[in-house]
Amino acid sequence: MYKIGDYVVYKRDVCVITDFKENYFKDKDYYFLTPVYDKSLKISVPTSSGLLRDVISKESAIEIIDSMPNVDVITSDNKLIENVYKELLHNGNYTDLIKIIKTTYLRNDERVKNGKKLSEKDTNYFNLAERYLYCELAVAMGISYDEMKEYIMDRFNNKKM
Repeated sequence: MYKIGDYVVYKRDVCVITDFKENYFKDKDYYFLTPVYDKSLKISVPTSSGLLRDVISKESAIEIIDSMPNVDVITSDNKLIENVYKELLHNGNYTDLIKIIKTTYLRNDERVKNGKKLSEKDTNYFNLAERYLYCELAVAMGISYDEMKEYIMDRFNNKKM
């Protein structure tokens, strides 16, 4: 059972538990959550929903970051890549999120090098995958989202990721 102030992952969003009420609705206990990076949103979830999980440990976060260079990019027909992004984003596992981040980054980088505009589709999926992954890694490591982005950029700057 979680307590007020605990960090949890609800679906894909890292949240803090802000309140707990017994027999809140239909004789069920509820947690009240606020996403870490969207304080305007309030979520109520039955304690028995099975939709909450613990945030990963700091050690697991470091392992995930260390694994990033070994994650392959997505190789898919350009017309079908959005379907692959959607599927991987829905799976939401760390490796799939890294695949999206790496693929979309490299595709947009290639477009820029060829004098083209950034792909809105790639940019949107990059931002979503980055938010889901980096938010949890940041909370696990006890740093801010921006510090996590900087940490990863510094870590892999000048290295082929």
